[in-house]
Amino acid sequence: MNSVNLTGRFTRDPDIRYTDGGTSIARFSVACDRRFKQEGGPTADFINCVAFGKTAEFIEKYFLKGMKIEITGRIQTGSYTNQDGNKVYTTDVVAEQVGFGESKAASQGTQGRAGHADDPEEGFGEQDEYGFMDVPDGIDEELPFN
Repeated sequence: MNSVNLTGRFTRDPDIRYTDGGTSIARFSVACDRRFKQEGGPTADFINCVAFGKTAEFIEKYFLKGMKIEITGRIQTGSYTNQDGNKVYTTDVVAEQVGFGESKAASQGTQGRAGHADDPEEGFGEQDEYGFMDVPDGIDEELPFN
């Protein structure tokens, strides 16, 4: 089975392109820390990834360089001939499902207060000691799931 799970940080802003048919393609790389580090050796791997369609649109809308992402996908290999006539082999992770690897506050380097309910860009209110926030009454109609 070809299955990959990654958690890492964007090494640059995602590169978004569109096919002639309008399909979104996001190309990006993530730095994933190594669990076991050897003295003098690399501490992270830099992994090239690609996403298509709605997943690519989600990445374009919500992710920038330095943000942490969680990816579930598969490894895909390929090859092409470059301008010099040399064959180049590629290995990418095709991101099939992605999610936020940390909270908005953590990704912005802030802690504590999360914002006010009257400012939807900032959150819903104060966090309790466990990091949970009160969700205002009536918000259920705005949520994409029930």
